[in-house]
Amino acid sequence: MALVGGGAGSFIGRVHATAAVLDNRAALVAGALSSNPERAKASAPAYDICESRAYTSYQEMLDAENALPEDQRIDFVSVATPNHTHFEIAKAAVEAGFNVICDKPLTFDFAQAEALVSAVEASDVVFAVSHNYTGYPLVRQAREMILSGELGEIQAIRSNYIQGWLRTRLEEEDQKQAAWRTDPSKSGAAGAFGDIATHAYNLGRYMTGLLPAEISCNLKIFAEGRQLDDYGHAVVRYANGALGTVTSS
Repeated sequence: MALVGGGAGSFIGRVHATAAVLDNRAALVAGALSSNPERAKASAPAYDICESRAYTSYQEMLDAENALPEDQRIDFVSVATPNHTHFEIAKAAVEAGFNVICDKPLTFDFAQAEALVSAVEASDVVFAVSHNYTGYPLVRQAREMILSGELGEIQAIRSNYIQGWLRTRLEEEDQKQAAWRTDPSKSGAAGAFGDIATHAYNLGRYMTGLLPAEISCNLKIFAEGRQLDDYGHAVVRYANGALGTVTSS
């Protein structure tokens, strides 16, 4: 396994690395841990990545790993970087022939999404997005009970993801995670809804197998001066007639 992102001061990269090795089926052996070359190198010892495979950029990593014998190179790349970098890194890894697991959102817009789909379809790699809550045993059991008909016809789905940690302007206090999540050029068009409501919606979608027919959403910015939403509420009408709500903050 190789990790892109996860250097000093980051958050989700360490989570990905820890989760990947829990069952001893993966080992983190390479990484491009930061867009800052010095930080990328300096962060490697914390992951027990040897110096020769601690790369200063994701492209250097892909090129160097591809040059290794097949039985020595990485099997897959985990992309755990800010949103605006996902597309270019994931697409480069796919085109280099590596399997990919990428954080959401996969892309910034629909055109990028189509380009990424085309790249994956033209390859023979496995590509996954880390909607990680679908791996929880209770979620898997709920899905099995619903899809088997044990709970009958699903008529309503209510999902919430409430955090509230960005209720104040932490981005003004040199808080790295808050800074990029509230910057449209790095986070994308949505704030809290794009960051965490996607997990809440995904759980309802995964457990029931239902697809939405119509969605109406209200987004709110409570922290004065912020550019992206810190609260949102969506109403969903599913294809089978069921109604749903998604709330996040």
